[in-house]
Amino acid sequence: DSEIWTIVENLNKQVEFRIDEDNVLWRDTRLVVPTDASLREALLTEAHSSPFSPLNIPVWKWDEISMDFVTGLPRTQRRHDAIWVVVDRLTKSEHFLPIRKDYSVRRLKFSTAFHPQTEGQSERTIQTLEDMLRSCALEWTGNWDDYICLVEFAYNNSWHASIKCAPFEMLYGRKCRAPICRDQVGKRVIEGPEMIEVTNAKVAVAKE
Repeated sequence: DSEIWTIVENLNKQVEFRIDEDNVLWRDTRLVVPTDASLREALLTEAHSSPFSPLNIPVWKWDEISMDFVTGLPRTQRRHDAIWVVVDRLTKSEHFLPIRKDYSVRRLKFSTAFHPQTEGQSERTIQTLEDMLRSCALEWTGNWDDYICLVEFAYNNSWHASIKCAPFEMLYGRKCRAPICRDQVGKRVIEGPEMIEVTNAKVAVAKE
């Protein structure tokens, strides 16, 4: 890889790079791998599938996240055509952020501070999200980004088998007691704006 050779030749000028005692090139705490798709796939397979790989369990909420993107959505009036999916690996709580497919990494303010990665957790979330959006497509024609917050609310207040509760409860230590989540607190009459009843109906559609 010519780019790696250039780095090695100018190692004394690039403080973020180093070579360890095994002649492995590192950039800060990350291994530098040549631009070879088969080699990278082999390394990732070994890292994630090896029986010697430790199971990394987060110790605190939102300490580690996974992320992915849902693309190919109808463009809205705000020109959103994709969803940025961010998953807390511990509590399984999610954020669904409407974005544009042509947003740059800088625009998304991407940071590795919370160890983001793309893996099975976000893939399962995306499948669920796509199912929820599909069930709402006829109900919410046009600007899906107006209602993506309700889809997020519905998702985070749905029971998950892996944690034996809803992500909201796992995150905050209690069930959601919002007016649009009245099924969690028993029977009562909603006295308030019609908006609450409309919102409640839309959340119900998202959960179906």
